[in-house]
Amino acid sequence: MAKIVPFRGIVYNPERVENLASVATPPYDVITPQEQLAFYERHPWNIIRLILGKTSEKDTPQDNRHTRSADFFNAWLSEGVLIQDPSPAFYLTSIDFTVHSRKITRWGLISQVALEPFEKGVVLPHEKTFSRVKSERLELMKSCHANYSPIFSLYSDSEQTVVNTLRQSCSEMAPDMKFVDTYGHLHQLWRVTDGAVHRIISDFMNDRSIFIADGHHRYETALNYRQWIADRTPGFSPEHPANFIMMYLCGMEDPGLVILPAHRMVKAISRETMDAFINAAKACFDISRFPMESGIDPGTAAEKWDGILNADSSQTRIGVVIKNLPQGYLFSLKPGVMQRMFGHEMSERMLELDVTVLTRLVLMELLGLNHGQLDDESVMSYSSKTEVALEAVRTGECDAAFILNSTRIDQVKRIAEAGEIMPRKSTYFYPKVVTGQVLNRLTES
Repeated sequence: MAKIVPFRGIVYNPERVENLASVATPPYDVITPQEQLAFYERHPWNIIRLILGKTSEKDTPQDNRHTRSADFFNAWLSEGVLIQDPSPAFYLTSIDFTVHSRKITRWGLISQVALEPFEKGVVLPHEKTFSRVKSERLELMKSCHANYSPIFSLYSDSEQTVVNTLRQSCSEMAPDMKFVDTYGHLHQLWRVTDGAVHRIISDFMNDRSIFIADGHHRYETALNYRQWIADRTPGFSPEHPANFIMMYLCGMEDPGLVILPAHRMVKAISRETMDAFINAAKACFDISRFPMESGIDPGTAAEKWDGILNADSSQTRIGVVIKNLPQGYLFSLKPGVMQRMFGHEMSERMLELDVTVLTRLVLMELLGLNHGQLDDESVMSYSSKTEVALEAVRTGECDAAFILNSTRIDQVKRIAEAGEIMPRKSTYFYPKVVTGQVLNRLTES
């Protein structure tokens, strides 16, 4: 099934960059404009210049953020800022972080993975993607011929065979990379160059499916890039680098695998529409009111809402907070509603998802939003932090916020295995995989 192989990764030269924290970033799609500027100012070799370059009114097809990314990449290689490892390796990584005052470690493996169309069932998606994002990322790959960020993917490994094998092989080794990032997360990386270990890991993964957790756009872009290269390369072979993509692989059973909710913040909804929505929702939900205390610390308010939602996991519970109202609402789904209204158009697996209830019933059926509005960033935005969503309502940045519980990993697996697709932003795997530890060239050397 999944073909994973070691590769000669491109890394920052430790003799030129002593602290990776100065050049590493999160993936491009979670970086705010303010963070983009901060990363630019942090270091002249920060990887932001490769993954999310600045745009200019003077940009042309010959000189734009993508061509400048390629120029930086090639210059850093020629100047020895970036260097390619001499031997193929699997890269074992760990990240130490804290969620809800709990210290957690997540282990991962960075490797190359052979590209496969989704219909083959080897690499499986679970979320919808945005076509605009895919076209933009394709232009970057066409210019740079490289993977700058690994795709975050999952595999089933109840015995922790992969991580335990890799950790045992590195037990006497100091990490090759170690740094604390902007958010206080400790990252460590070990190169595993032992061919015997490579074979054990590759053989184990050979009968596994891979589930994309984060990076659907980049995976679909890689498929398009491969076709683009194949059309232009006489004698294009199965071993061409464009047939592979760099992935960060994490076991589904890893204790450090954390999924946060993706709360929705909605704009351009009138007060009259929201009033009518609350009344209409009574047919589908049991609705409770909770006072929104003025002057309360956002973190404390978020903790209260999270506690309310988590109090009963046996049914779908959604928090609704509306601008300029002194109370919030707890929507508890009535039994049988989703089956009665949408059982003819989707499976029981999909009907049970909180994000399906929110998207299909609340946002589309009751609020009347269409697919175009759901995809419109001027109407819909997202945050994994409850306090951010609540603050957006308080300041009037949005008209309403919908607070969710997290999608569970077993739900993600069932949906992907069945070949079904969740609504966009159904999951927020935390933390994101850092960009800047290892890069991958897509050209033959």
